[in-house]
Amino acid sequence: MIAAAVGFSTLTAAAAAGPASRPAAPTRVTRAALDPSLVAGRGADLGFSEQEAENAVTDGTIVGPGRDAYTLAAEASGRSAVALEPGQYVEFTLPAAADAITVRYSIPDAATGGGTTAPLDVAVNGRDHRSMTLTSQYAWLYNEYPFSNDPAAGPLHPDWWTTECGCVPDATTPAPAFPTPFRPNHFYDEQRLLLGRTYHAGDVVRLTAPAGSTAPTTTIDLLDSQLVAPPKVDARAADVLLFGADPSGRRDSAEAIDRAIAFARKAHLPVYIPPGTYQVNRHIIVDDVTIEGAGSWYTILKGHQVTLPAPAPDGSVHTGVGLYGRDASAGGSHNVHLSGFAIEGDVRERIDTDQVNGIGGALSDSSIEGLYIHHTKAGMWLDGPMTNLTVSGNQIADQIADGINFHTGVTNSVVRGNFLRDTGDDGLAMWSEKTADSGDVFDHNTVQTPVLANGIALYGGSDLTVTDNLVADPIREGSALQIGTRFGAVPFSGRIRVGDNTTVRSGTFELNWKIGLGAIWIYALEHSVDADLEVTGDDFLDNTYNAIMMVSDWPVKDQYSITNVHFSDIKVDGTGTDVVSARAAGGATFQNVQARNVGAVGIDNCGSFHFTPAGSEFTVTDLGGNTGGGTTGPWMAGWELPNTLTCDDRPVVVAPPGPSPWS
Repeated sequence: MIAAAVGFSTLTAAAAAGPASRPAAPTRVTRAALDPSLVAGRGADLGFSEQEAENAVTDGTIVGPGRDAYTLAAEASGRSAVALEPGQYVEFTLPAAADAITVRYSIPDAATGGGTTAPLDVAVNGRDHRSMTLTSQYAWLYNEYPFSNDPAAGPLHPDWWTTECGCVPDATTPAPAFPTPFRPNHFYDEQRLLLGRTYHAGDVVRLTAPAGSTAPTTTIDLLDSQLVAPPKVDARAADVLLFGADPSGRRDSAEAIDRAIAFARKAHLPVYIPPGTYQVNRHIIVDDVTIEGAGSWYTILKGHQVTLPAPAPDGSVHTGVGLYGRDASAGGSHNVHLSGFAIEGDVRERIDTDQVNGIGGALSDSSIEGLYIHHTKAGMWLDGPMTNLTVSGNQIADQIADGINFHTGVTNSVVRGNFLRDTGDDGLAMWSEKTADSGDVFDHNTVQTPVLANGIALYGGSDLTVTDNLVADPIREGSALQIGTRFGAVPFSGRIRVGDNTTVRSGTFELNWKIGLGAIWIYALEHSVDADLEVTGDDFLDNTYNAIMMVSDWPVKDQYSITNVHFSDIKVDGTGTDVVSARAAGGATFQNVQARNVGAVGIDNCGSFHFTPAGSEFTVTDLGGNTGGGTTGPWMAGWELPNTLTCDDRPVVVAPPGPSPWS
């Protein structure tokens, strides 16, 4: 037993009293812990069924619900999970035929960091036992950004203001004791298992923490189940086995894959990687080539993180498994098509200079489809200029940093139908650092439980579109959707459309400002936000604080404003505080915004905090059809109309009821 393992006290404090009871009905299927009818047509559909452990049969203990950062409940899908002590179980009734499962779980860290392992028994219908070996080696980070793997580490940035200890260490003012472990986070991981045969709807999958488990607790968040397609075979392709690749994973296959790519380019053939686990410990450079696997459950590229003998020119101190286009400065890569395999990395710490991403470089006129990317730094980090990339039908999980980032001059590219869970930074981002991303689309993606930052973020750029996505459970210091001028990004221009998205359990607490954010957060930090920004048809559900927030940071509040923003045909179901929080100069229009279960006044209008006799510097324009509200009355009350002032900087939070169908 690892009695001193980190995290046990966190779990115990968050747990509900007593074991869970047995539900009368089979385990219900959810999407982002919601009834699927509430998110119909939104997000990705990759053919698996999601079932939450808190809805399943168990003799364990329900953890949560809770939304306080640095707790197991907060990082769980739906903000709740089930904790199993050794000998306890949770079981799920399959809703459809399945031969594969994914288990999202958490086990404690070792007392000194570095992770532990523990077994999990998987049985179907009380027999057909299999064993999974769970690990926390890729979880449990601590301290300030960019985090530490050491639970006992002192301040990483002694000159930073640290809210929890109220200290600014300097030569004359000694800091109070720094609590450790400090800000534990990134608790969960997931693991996939092929069951070896097809089971049917109504069959029961039981997950048991064995009586002799080395983990004092095993927390199960959810189970995904699916019927996996048979392995794909391409007899006309250049098979990597013919060039010496080892499907057992014992020998490094990188050079063999390079040889297959070189041959395939000359012969105008695709490269085929058949079922197996292939050891790859560096980047595979791809250009003008198609690489196909047998399917992401069968073909796995798996590597170790390798320390470089000297830092690379880009600052990397490690390398690892990944497929990279050529650098944009060398012309980038073109006509690259990747599909049907998994990338399993070995990244356990965040080093921002490291290029240890699943997919990287510049890829123009290319496509990435049907990959599973796990345990890399960022799933896909594309550095432009580049154009015409399509990213579709991929799953990205358990990243140290972003899920997918379009960085600098990525144009006319589409990210559609992808599923992302447990990213360590933004799930999806367009970052127009120095050069604008333009004409890009994020459409019908699902982003769940980003541990830090936002579900979907736009940092500058031109003519960008975010539509029909589902974003759930951002954990801290971010929102479901952010439109921000920050991180050295160019200003927004053209038309920015954010439409027909659903967010749930977002609007988190901003630790440094000590205020609640919005499900959508519009942020003027380095430039004004004055492009044509249209937010239309979105559903903001079960917001922890605000549904909509528009803010300029205090040092620049008199330099930058937010204007030309138009909200229409919005549904807001539940806010802990307000529908709209305005903390900037400027203005926005509202039309057909329906709200219910609003915890505080509908509009908290602080403007830029000058409190002039004329009222707020932020103008709310009512274009009609704005209905509903909460216990304080209509959300768009008459006294909230243009150029009046209300400002309750930190209103009392009233937890809303769960979302329900809109009649």
